[in-house]
Amino acid sequence: MGGHRGRHGTRAAVTLCAAAALAAPLVLGAASAAPATDGPARQGAREPSVLDCAARPEVRPGAFLLACGDANSRLVSLHWARWDARAAVGQGVNQVNDCVPYCAVGTFRSYPVTVRLDSPDERSHFTRISLTYSGERPAGAPRTVSYPLPG
Repeated sequence: MGGHRGRHGTRAAVTLCAAAALAAPLVLGAASAAPATDGPARQGAREPSVLDCAARPEVRPGAFLLACGDANSRLVSLHWARWDARAAVGQGVNQVNDCVPYCAVGTFRSYPVTVRLDSPDERSHFTRISLTYSGERPAGAPRTVSYPLPG
C-alpha cells in the first residue's frame, strides 16, 4: 500500500460515506411510496403486520423506525405481549434525537414506552401507532402520542 494517501484520501472516504448515509433515508422514503407485492404477508395468511420505511411488512419487530426521513426517532428493544388481528401491544424504548444544538450533532435520549398498534386495514396492516411514555418523555411531548402509519 502506498502510505501517502494522507488526509485528502481519508477526507474523501469520509465524505463519500457521509453522502451515502444522507442519501439512504431519501431512497427508503421513495421506496415506501410503492407498495410491496410479494412476500408471505401478501400471499395468503393475513397475519397482522406493520409496514416499515421501505413498505415491507414486519411482524413483531424488535426495532421500528418512526422518523423515516431523518431517523431521529426510533423504537428499540421491543417486546410484544399481544399481537393479534385487532391490535398489538408491547414495551420498548423510544430513542429520540434532542437535536441540540442541531440534529446532525444532537444526542439520542431514551424514553421507556408502551407501544400500541391498531386500526388494521383490509390487508391486515396496522395503520396507527400510539406511544405512552411511562416516565420522562421528550420535551413538549404529551404522555400519549399517536401517529398514522401507511397501510
